[in-house]
Amino acid sequence: MSNTTLYSNESISSSRKKIIVLGSGPNRIGQGIEFDYCCVHGLLAIKECGYEAIMINCNPETVSTDFDMADKLYFEPVYWEHLWEIIELEKPEGVIVQLGGQTALKLSRKLHERGIKIIGTSFDNMDIAEDRGRFSDLLKELEIPYPNYGTAFSADEAIEVANKVGYPVLVRPSYVLGGQRMRIVINDEEVEKACISIFKHLPDNKILIDHFLDRCQEAEVDAIFDGENFHVMGVMEHIEPAGIHSGDSNAVLPAFNLSPLLVATMEFYSEKIARALNIKGLINIQFAIKNNNVYVIEANPRASRTTPFIAKAYQIPYLNIATKVMLDKAKLTDFNLEKKLEGYAIKEPVFSFNKFPGVNKELGPEMKSTGEAIRFIKDLRDPYFRTLYKERSMHLSK
Repeated sequence: MSNTTLYSNESISSSRKKIIVLGSGPNRIGQGIEFDYCCVHGLLAIKECGYEAIMINCNPETVSTDFDMADKLYFEPVYWEHLWEIIELEKPEGVIVQLGGQTALKLSRKLHERGIKIIGTSFDNMDIAEDRGRFSDLLKELEIPYPNYGTAFSADEAIEVANKVGYPVLVRPSYVLGGQRMRIVINDEEVEKACISIFKHLPDNKILIDHFLDRCQEAEVDAIFDGENFHVMGVMEHIEPAGIHSGDSNAVLPAFNLSPLLVATMEFYSEKIARALNIKGLINIQFAIKNNNVYVIEANPRASRTTPFIAKAYQIPYLNIATKVMLDKAKLTDFNLEKKLEGYAIKEPVFSFNKFPGVNKELGPEMKSTGEAIRFIKDLRDPYFRTLYKERSMHLSK
C-alpha cells in the first residue's frame, strides 16, 4: 500500500486579469474593522475596472470575507507562505497592500523581492516612509521640520542617543502595529527598561528614539495623490494632549482650533511629501504643533483608521476613488470631490476595558482602543464637545 499523500486543489484559475487585495487578518488593537471597509470598497472598484477581484483574509467577522463580495475569496492567514502559493496559481496583474493596514503593508518587501507588482506606491517609496532614518533624511532634504531622532541596536546605544536628542524621548521599536512597546521616558534608567522590554518581546528589532514634543497639539492629514493631482481628504485635530496614541484620541473633522495658516502649512507639507515619495493612492501624515511650528511625526503610505471615517463624514467614496487611482484607471479630476458636512464630525475611540478588567486603563503612546465611532455636532457649543475640550484643557494644565 502506498504511503503517498494525495493533495487536491479546488481553486481553478481563470484567464481573466486579476488583482489581489490583502486584508488585515484578525481584528486586534491597532488594526480593526476600519480596514475591512477599505478592502470592501477596493474590491468593488476593482470589479468596476473590469478585473477579477481576489480577496485574501482570514477573519470571519468581516464583510470582505462574505462569499459574494470578491470574485474569489481565499480564506487564509495573511502570511507570506500562503500568499506566495496563491500568487503562483493565480498569476495576478498585481497586489494591493494599501487597504489592509500594517499587516498587508509588511508583506510588500517579500512581494518586491519576488518581483511581484505592487499596485500603487512602489515598495521603495513605502519603505522610505516606514523607515524612520530614511524618512527623516527625506524631511531634512525637503526642509520640513521634525523632532530630533536617532536609532539604536542596544540599550547602551539608546541611552547615548536619548541624551543627544534630549529628554523626554519616545522609545519605540520599528515596524510595529498600534504603538506596540512604545514608551515616553525621562531618564537613562527608563530608557534601559524600555529597551529590555522591546528586545525581550521583539528580538533583533531596531529601536527608534525621538525627542518628545511635550504639551503640543496633534493633528493628521489623510490625502490621495494620483501622480499629478493632490487632494486632502481631511484634516483632523486631536482633542487629547500629545503622548496619547492617535487611535485612542478623540479627533475633530475639520480642525477646530488651528489657524488657517497652520492648516495650510500641514497641507503644504503633506503634498511635498506625497510628491517626493511618488505616492500613487493613499497617504496619512501625523503632525505635532508647538509654539505655532508644525512638525511631521510620521507618514503612513496606506489607508489609515480614519480614512473610512472621513469618507462617511464627507459622503465621498474615497476608497473607491483611491483604488481606481492605484490601478491607473482614473485621475482625481474625474471625480466630484465636493465635501458635504454641516458642522463637525467627532471620532470617538471605543474601548473594551470591561472585557479585560486586569488591563491598565491609563492611556499613553501604546494604543488600547478596539474601534471607533462617529458623532456629528452642529457647532462647537455642543455640550458633548465642550466636555471633551474641558478635559483636554485640564490635562494640559497639569
